[in-house]
Amino acid sequence: MANDYFQFQQFTVHQGRCAMKVGTDGTLLGAWSRGGQTVLDIGTGTGLVALMMAQRFPNAHVTGIDIDPEAVEQAKENVSASPFRNIGIMEADARAFVGGPFETIVCNPPFFTDSLACLDAQRTLARHTTSLTYRDLMASAWRLLADGGEFSVIIPFDCKSRLENEAALAGFFLSRECAVKTTPLKQPRRYLLAFRKHSCEFERTENVIETKPNERSAWYRELTKEFYL
Repeated sequence: MANDYFQFQQFTVHQGRCAMKVGTDGTLLGAWSRGGQTVLDIGTGTGLVALMMAQRFPNAHVTGIDIDPEAVEQAKENVSASPFRNIGIMEADARAFVGGPFETIVCNPPFFTDSLACLDAQRTLARHTTSLTYRDLMASAWRLLADGGEFSVIIPFDCKSRLENEAALAGFFLSRECAVKTTPLKQPRRYLLAFRKHSCEFERTENVIETKPNERSAWYRELTKEFYL
């Protein structure tokens, strides 16, 4: 069973009321995404990524939205207990949310597309695209993103092509891609992707989380050095 909280250097994330717990994906996204004066975290959950962005960009105003009222209350509590005063959390559906435009949008989106929904309705809401399809996500991000802004996501390897297709249909151009391996000999299991509204120079990298079991790579240590204890 996952702990009810996760301790970072500057803040604590309580997660007992959230379907999706603190994990590597959210931490990667919060550490890798580029910032701006206005940041939107779609599907904020515990508020982890919003908190990380607020720490990294103290002059930005960060907004976190989620459709799960329990997650929203948990995120508000986590934000209130943190040292950051540049975050606002609200219950909202990205498809109907009015705000922005935002210079930066981040999202750790639902990723199960074809599998059966689980019995836990809250977990289904957080993990399955029935609550927010990739097409809806991309259309919402396009509408809310500033003209020169960047929209960043993290996605499992087997969802990558589907999400990229929907991004292209929405009008986005892929600007950055980071393939992330768990260990050096494995294939990438997840991708960090960044999109812009206009064609730009494309940057691709490939990195590893652990060089061997329980030994973080130099890249991952550097990326997360301001967060992990």
